[in-house]
Amino acid sequence: MKTESADWPEEIDSVWTGANLATMAANGRPYGLIEDGALAVSGRNLVWVGPARELPPEILQRADRVEDLDSGWITPGLVDCHTHLVYGGNRAKEFEQRLKGVSYTDILASGGGILSTVKATRRASEEDLVRTGRQRLKSLLAEGVTTVEIKSGYGLDLETELKMLRAAVRLGQSLPVTVCPTFLGAHALPPEYKDRSDAYIDFVCSQVLPEAARKGLARAVDVFCESIAFSPEQSRRVFQKAIELGLRVKIHAEQLSNQEGAALAAEFGALSADHLEHLTEQGIEAMARSGMVAVLLPGAFYCLGETRLPPIDKLRAHKVPLAVSTDSNPGTSPVQSLLLMLNMACTLFRLTPEEALAGITREGARALGLQERIGTLEQGKEADFVLWDIHEPAELAASLGHNPCHKVVRRGCLVG
Repeated sequence: MKTESADWPEEIDSVWTGANLATMAANGRPYGLIEDGALAVSGRNLVWVGPARELPPEILQRADRVEDLDSGWITPGLVDCHTHLVYGGNRAKEFEQRLKGVSYTDILASGGGILSTVKATRRASEEDLVRTGRQRLKSLLAEGVTTVEIKSGYGLDLETELKMLRAAVRLGQSLPVTVCPTFLGAHALPPEYKDRSDAYIDFVCSQVLPEAARKGLARAVDVFCESIAFSPEQSRRVFQKAIELGLRVKIHAEQLSNQEGAALAAEFGALSADHLEHLTEQGIEAMARSGMVAVLLPGAFYCLGETRLPPIDKLRAHKVPLAVSTDSNPGTSPVQSLLLMLNMACTLFRLTPEEALAGITREGARALGLQERIGTLEQGKEADFVLWDIHEPAELAASLGHNPCHKVVRRGCLVG
């Protein structure tokens, strides 16, 4: 480390030694490896990261606590960058329908899918949404997730969209996790606007989105740009309003068909485009130019029985960052395990274990615009990290149904 001893904080809250570090930083080694590493924490930040043998004695002398971990691995805190964790009801009946051959499009046309969750979420109280959302979020926390995005989009009216966003914010206040709330009012067409999609987009842009922004309830704005949802032109209108309000944008794109949504989002400097099974090379090139992240959602691919893979090789060739997420939602990806998505990203999408782990750390952080704060173990970043009872990082992707998470630290505090 180049920092002089005079620059160390007077208060070093903790030092962690005795584990290998998968820093996920670009140090020229797989997983950003530092063997027999050490971390020093002051307040909520990492103030030293490196080999234990190089740990400055001044840091040890100032440390309030030294944890000798004896074995295992440490990674950055995990990032679940695309979820719909807050909702009412469930859609187990649709699972049965899909097993009988009913397509997701047909389920939507008959009033199921997103709209069935809209009905249940409108009926639910804010307390109900917080209670059930907390149960789901605890499952992610138990696997080392320290940052999670939570979208609205099951209200599709002013009152319920704001209720969902408030519930998401409250979850971040009541549990040791960073919650990034995202406004997804353009998720589906509510029944009261049947055959009037342009009028609904007017409503979203003129009333719901401005109110969510005014109350500080959203960090970003998402749109479901798809043949069964909203057109590129309608998506453009939402993005224009979001940018006017000072919010970043992202997009559900090219999941069921090619609407050129990823290229559209690139025009607005979007954080990410998510799903992407039908993404074309033109869309990939647009994403690469704008620095967007491709968020891969293997849970939805699996649950919907899809056969068309996202164009992983072309995304790699154009150096588009690859994030991985649960897409946790009640219908098309009822997933509450980010570790399971590691395995699916490798087995279904053929990511390497290192790419998959980067997808739920470094690139997941990038997909939320938080890469300067989290996602890698580096000096100055937040002290979010996980100790794993494993012999090598590939175990995280190779195992199914096993949770080797041993300890979780978020913003310098031990939480599990």
